[in-house]
Amino acid sequence: MTPATGKLPARDADAGNLSRAGDLFQLLRDGRARTRAELAVSTGLARSTVASRIDALMLSGLVGPAGEALSSGGRPPSRFAFNPAARLVLAADVGATHVIVAVTDLGGNILAEHRLAQQVADGPEAVLDRVLSQGQELLADAGRKVEELAGVGIGLPGPVEHDTGRPVKPPIMPGWDGFDVVGYVQRSLSVPVLVDNDVNIMALGERAANWPEHGNFFFVKVATGIGSGIISSGELQRGANGTAGDLGHVQVARGHDVLCACGNYGCLEALASGPAIVRALRGQGVEVAKGADVLRLAADGNLQAIQALRQAGRDIGEVLATVVNLLNPSVIVVGGSMGEAGEHLVAGIREVVYRRSPPLATSHLRIVLSMAGGRAAILGASQMVTQYVLSPAVIEATLAGTAIAG
Repeated sequence: MTPATGKLPARDADAGNLSRAGDLFQLLRDGRARTRAELAVSTGLARSTVASRIDALMLSGLVGPAGEALSSGGRPPSRFAFNPAARLVLAADVGATHVIVAVTDLGGNILAEHRLAQQVADGPEAVLDRVLSQGQELLADAGRKVEELAGVGIGLPGPVEHDTGRPVKPPIMPGWDGFDVVGYVQRSLSVPVLVDNDVNIMALGERAANWPEHGNFFFVKVATGIGSGIISSGELQRGANGTAGDLGHVQVARGHDVLCACGNYGCLEALASGPAIVRALRGQGVEVAKGADVLRLAADGNLQAIQALRQAGRDIGEVLATVVNLLNPSVIVVGGSMGEAGEHLVAGIREVVYRRSPPLATSHLRIVLSMAGGRAAILGASQMVTQYVLSPAVIEATLAGTAIAG
């Protein structure tokens, strides 16, 4: 397979049955075991055609035997199913002050994981070297080899041009602007490397783990900053330049005189992020140094902390009411360091969204806390890679390479 950043190889319309096995494979991705006869009925293909494609998929290891079906007379037919353990994904969540590295299988199951203290401001080489070295250790811990890697997924705490994997003027990442993350990683690992901003991959991870049946899904990260990941009709929406979902710099009426770090006044981030809540409480004489202190005080019943979180939720809700009107999601998940334990924050969001949005848009809308929590980004980085490497075009290219090698 040719290393790539996310663009699928062109489909060869004149290729033989082997190259089109990628389409058949999509039916098996749900994990349900099927016989050749069942696949022939569901696809309308001849059984001999199905058999040749199943043989190719089994040769790659992506499909394996799954026992026998009940016999209606004669030898019981064999069943086949997707084998997620066939290949591995190296997933990395790079934060402002941490790096989480994990090895997963193609089903998103985490086989090994480690969290490191690491400043993103140390620069791309230092951070990526730690990701690579930790990845090697985790593969060894899982008893697996580098050759089994299908791809690498990386989430970064700043804007990313997804097609190239290059960060674009990230505010808290000195030295990263325009850095060739994909090329740097591929010096060590000759596999596809995909890079995106952390909120997008959190949206992918949260939805895959807990809300797979919801195609219109919105994830809000509330932490040092505020951002969102948008999934519409089952597809992650990145926008023209990869900046879709920049919720934190939407203006909120209450903050018309509050200066944001971006230079504008009234940005949501300047009112409702973790540091903003801390500033508001300190202005009231409450001794807090960071967002975790606010959550601790709220858990202990401190009314000022509870009210500060509730007001931040109302401010976020003012922006999300517009999102609901425009995008009509069925689920809004609130995560990030402030959101994961912020029931009071979510209560404020619900208060405004349900009041300000039309009844039809909210009749089935759920606004909930993240269930994936701190693992959302890792799960999403893995999901980003598997969506690519298990796509029909890439499966076909993989099978063609397997056949040539054989």
